[in-house]
Amino acid sequence: MTDWNSDLYSRFTAPRLRPAMDLLAQTGQLPDGPVVDLGCGTGVMGEALAARHPQHPLIGVDNSPAMLAKARTVSAYDRLLEEDAATWVPDTPPALIFSNAALQWLPDHASLFPHLVRLLTCGGQLAVQMPLQHNAPSHRLIHDVAVDLFPGRFDAPREPVAAPETYMRLLAPFGDADVWETTYIQRLPAAADAHPVRLFTQSTFMRPYTSAMDATEEARFLAAYDADLVTTYPLEAEGTVLFPFRRLFLTVRRNS
Repeated sequence: MTDWNSDLYSRFTAPRLRPAMDLLAQTGQLPDGPVVDLGCGTGVMGEALAARHPQHPLIGVDNSPAMLAKARTVSAYDRLLEEDAATWVPDTPPALIFSNAALQWLPDHASLFPHLVRLLTCGGQLAVQMPLQHNAPSHRLIHDVAVDLFPGRFDAPREPVAAPETYMRLLAPFGDADVWETTYIQRLPAAADAHPVRLFTQSTFMRPYTSAMDATEEARFLAAYDADLVTTYPLEAEGTVLFPFRRLFLTVRRNS
C-alpha cells in the first residue's frame, strides 16, 4: 500500500482519540521500564501517555514515515522508531505496551498477542484497542462496491479482529485479563466534498482498495461508495451523520 495520508487521518482526531483515552484510563500502576506506544501514528497519544506515566521513558513505534514525521513534533516521546509492530523487539522489557487502533492491520493474532505479552517485564501491562467494525455497512460496502466495479481484482477481506471471547481465552493464561467492547455513536461533521463516512474510512480501511486503483478508477469507486452511503447512513438536517462505530478493548497484566 501507499503510505498513510496523515492529514486525512487527522481530520477525525476527536472520535479517534476518545477510545484511546478510554483505554489509557485502564492502565494502572506500572513496574520499572519504558512505556511503548505501539503503532503511535501521528503521536496523538504521546502527551497523554507521558502525563499518566511520567516516571517512564516513552517510546513510539510505527512503520509509516508520514505518521512519524508528525509524531516528531510531539515533545513527549523520548524515542521514535520506524519499525514494523509485528517484528519489533524492545531493547528493554516494557512496563506497558499501549496500542490504539493498530494491531488489526496485523495477521495471526493467536501468535502476535502472546508474543507481545512475553515482551513485557514481569508485572507489565498490555493495553490494546482495535476497531470491531469489519462487518458493519461502512466497511462491507467498500469491498462490495470494489468487487462490483472491478470483478476479479479483490479477494475476500480477511477477518482482522476475532470475537472478544477469543482474546480472553488467549490472554487469560498470562495473567489478569480484561476484554470488553463499546459502540460509539459518532457524529461526523458535514462535508461539502463527500459523504462524511467516506472521509472517515478513506484514510484507514479503504486504503488497500484504493491503492490498487488508478486515479480514474478511484474516482468511480468513491462516487459509487458515496451514493450507497447516503442510504445506509442518512444525513441529519444540518448535514452531519450519526455513525455507530464498534471497538474492542483488552488489557492483561503479565504474571510475575
